[in-house]
Amino acid sequence: MPLESRRIAALLLTHPDDKGWRQALVEDNLLQKNAPATALRQAKLIRNRLNTLDVTTWEMIANREQEVVIQLLLVAAVTHSRLLADFISDVYIDHQRRLNLAITPGDWEGFLTECSHKDSSVNQWSASTQAKLFQVILRILTEAKYLESTRSMKLTPQSLHPDVRRYLSGHGESALIELLERA
Repeated sequence: MPLESRRIAALLLTHPDDKGWRQALVEDNLLQKNAPATALRQAKLIRNRLNTLDVTTWEMIANREQEVVIQLLLVAAVTHSRLLADFISDVYIDHQRRLNLAITPGDWEGFLTECSHKDSSVNQWSASTQAKLFQVILRILTEAKYLESTRSMKLTPQSLHPDVRRYLSGHGESALIELLERA
C-alpha cells in the first residue's frame, strides 16, 4: 500500500494525538476509503509497520521517489513480519541460489510445514488464513519488484537504492541489507 503508506508517514510526521489520528482517517478520509473501519484497520497496520522505522525514514517515505519509498516499505514490512523475513530467506533466496526462477504454491506449503516444526501454533492456522498470508507476501514482493507478478511469481531480484543502503548501513542493519540484496 505505497500511496496509503506515504499518506500515513506524512501524518505521523505531524505527531497526531488520538483525536487528530481519528480526525484525519475518519472525518478527512485521508486514505480515501469507503468505510471508516477499513481506513482505521489499514492505517493501524501501516502505522505498526512504519513504527519499526524512525522519523528520517518517515520523511523519506513521504517525500522521496517511488523506488526509495517501495524499498523502505519493504524494510518496514520485513522488520514488522518475521514470517515475511523468513520466507525471503528460506524460499526466495534459496530459489535464486538454485536458479529456480519462480515460486509455487507448493513452496508456500513446504515453508509452512517448516514453520510448524519451529512453532506448533502454525498448525492452528486455518486454510483461509494460510492462503491470505501467502497472498499478502506475494503482493508485498510484487510491489517491491522482487516478483514479476502475483500470477507468474517469477523472481526479479533487486538491488537496494544507494540512499536506502546508506540509511540501513548507518543504522547498523547489515543483516537486513544482506537479506534484501541476496534476494
